[in-house]
Amino acid sequence: MATRDSTDNPRRRIVEAAVELLENGGPDAVSTRAVAAAAGMQPPAIYRIFGDKEGLLEAVAEHGYAQFLERKRAQLDPAPQHPVEDLRRGWDVVVEFGVSRPELFAVMNRATGPGSDTAHRSGLEILQGRVRRLAAGGWLRVDEDLAAQIIRATGQGAVATWHSTPADRRNPALLTVLRESMVAAVTRAEPALPAAESGPAAAARALRAALPDVSDVLSDAEQCLLREWLTRLAADGGAPRA
Repeated sequence: MATRDSTDNPRRRIVEAAVELLENGGPDAVSTRAVAAAAGMQPPAIYRIFGDKEGLLEAVAEHGYAQFLERKRAQLDPAPQHPVEDLRRGWDVVVEFGVSRPELFAVMNRATGPGSDTAHRSGLEILQGRVRRLAAGGWLRVDEDLAAQIIRATGQGAVATWHSTPADRRNPALLTVLRESMVAAVTRAEPALPAAESGPAAAARALRAALPDVSDVLSDAEQCLLREWLTRLAADGGAPRA
């Protein structure tokens, strides 16, 4: 149903109508004729505004990303007291969105337009910031890039598995188990201090996470070189080379 704000905005009215049809009837329900009727407009308006059905679906994906990012930003804490709990909350937001809005989530994942790509990168920046805070606090047990990949893969996998399972066999415990498996894979039970007993890898990860804060001390070239060294240390713990 169109919102009050969309009544004088044909583009938004059409997108909201398409989203409603998509979520109630699946992709087959989103025909240009059905969308136009639901929006109270003529089919040519869709072609004039969006070019074709694919252009409309790209706009639907952008609309979904806007709602998704709004939800992620609403629970974002730039300086969480408990970074691991913050990781859990962030993972839950992604999975809950995918589980509760499967058709929209699927369209978002298939989108390739510039607007969706920009929104997707914004979501990744939120994730990378969360991972960076974990690394800076000594919580990460793996490299930042690998941690981000594990977090994304388990979230996407949780949503896909949930929807591929018959409704009468879905068990909410699956989502909790997958989340806790992800947490165990990327974080330590206790933060590692940059001391001898934790080894150089943890210290390298923590220092590398803090690099954005030293731009007033080191030049870009110096930061690049230091990041390369720290990445190698974080990967192999500074093991001696043969």
